[in-house]
Order: sequence, then structure tokens, then C-alpha cells
Amino acid sequence: MGLLCVRNIMDISQFLKSGEEPWPDSSYGDGFRCSAYLKDGLFLPCVIIRKNKTYIDLACRRFEEEKSGKSIFLNNKNGYREIVKSFVAGGNRINNYDIKSVEKSKYAIPLSLLSKIEGETVMSWTGFVFEMLDGPFFDLPDGYSFQDVKKVHNHSYVSDEGCLVKVRGHDDFNKQYKPAKVYRERPYFDCYID
Repeated sequence: MGLLCVRNIMDISQFLKSGEEPWPDSSYGDGFRCSAYLKDGLFLPCVIIRKNKTYIDLACRRFEEEKSGKSIFLNNKNGYREIVKSFVAGGNRINNYDIKSVEKSKYAIPLSLLSKIEGETVMSWTGFVFEMLDGPFFDLPDGYSFQDVKKVHNHSYVSDEGCLVKVRGHDDFNKQYKPAKVYRERPYFDCYID
């Protein structure tokens, strides 16, 4: 089964009402993954639209924790500044008023598949391979969709020789891992709306 050829381009409010499954996130608020076309014609394949309330509440909670001495930056003399930095100067963000239209992102892995991926393989890295109906891939080759995934192989990657390799710990990972053959996550742009 190939990718859907007909593109369903709509504005943000239409997209949110379209029944797209939300991406659950208790820290930043549930989000809706999409692709976006900006008013200047730029295409962003991975955008996540969230209501801004949860994010604002998180920032306010961090400032209250800092004032009460329960900061997450206990070893830092400048905790207040670190909080401002993390909320203002970090991450990829796009203003909702710069978006002309949105559509379903081909890179938004369905939650039904994500639930099959187990925790970290080694610190800060979760290795997995999606086995397609006709072979293993992680990045979506042209003509494929996530509906073509047959199986999820956790704590694994595909070697230079095209073999499925199971990672059995940090030392094993360091000896075997070849970054040229591993597809990495795609960065998402956050778009906060009222």
C-alpha cells in the first residue's frame, strides 16, 4: 500500500477538528502532528500543534518552584535565568499566524506502532527497526506509509550489510553502531495556539 496521493490541505482549526489522533504529552500538552506550509511557501514536514495552556502552566510552576527553593536547577546559582532560557531560547517554534495551511504528516508514526516500541536501548537512544511488508526500514522510502509496517524490532538497527542487529548493552552498541546506516528522528516545530 503506497502513500495517499490526494493531499488534504486545511487550516489549523479544520485540522484540529478532523479527528486526527492527539499525541499525548503531560509536560507540554497533547499535540497534533502535521506538516505545514508557511505563508512564504516554506514546507515543514514535522509540526506539532498544541494549546499553549499546559506549556504556560509548566513555566509558571517552574518559576514558583524556583522561588520556593525547590528548583530543578539546585546546583545552579542562576536557576531563574536557566528557566527563562529553556522556555524562551530553546526548541524549534513556529508562530501559528505564519502558517498558511496544514496536512497530515507522513512522518507522524501512529500511536498504535509507537506503543510497540520499548524504552531506551542505551542512555538517550532508543533503537528500533520497522520491518515493512517487503523488508526492514525506519525512514519511510518513497511509496511507503506506516500502514506498510509488518513488525517492530526493539533495541535493534540495520547493519551496513543489511542485517538486523540486536543491541545488547552500551559496550555492544559502541562497538557495532554505524551512524551512516541509522536514520535519526526528525525534529518537530512546536506551534502553540490559544
